[in-house]
Amino acid sequence: MAGALTLRVITPDKIVLDVQTSSVKIPGVDGLIGILPRHAHMVAAVDVGPLTYVEGGAEKGLFVSEGFAEVRNNTLRVVCEAGELPAEIDEKRAKEAEKRARERMGRPKSGGEPVDVLRAEAALRRALMRQHVLGLYARERVRS
Repeated sequence: MAGALTLRVITPDKIVLDVQTSSVKIPGVDGLIGILPRHAHMVAAVDVGPLTYVEGGAEKGLFVSEGFAEVRNNTLRVVCEAGELPAEIDEKRAKEAEKRARERMGRPKSGGEPVDVLRAEAALRRALMRQHVLGLYARERVRS
């Protein structure tokens, strides 16, 4: 692919994605970051959300969680805690995680263990973003 950019999404468990692409959008902590071939060297913090890329003229995407991205020598490496293609996302599990997080956030702090609101909010956000990615790229689930 002329003018292509290599995209690698890496988690502690595996290399989730290794493709040639013409453009990538990553969820940065300060907003959406667009990357094209020949991008300047860069390191950025990655937030929870959908990572989108164009492969063979078609827009595709996956879920990524917290991590960092590095652009160097026409290669974008996204190293994150979790990365899941739409076909790998378990919708039932994501909905159950959302329900648990909402329940934890709704508990009163008195009596028993105090609720860690930040952890509950982060869990809720991850669950909602997984469902969002499924909604955006449901056609990829059907083909896979």
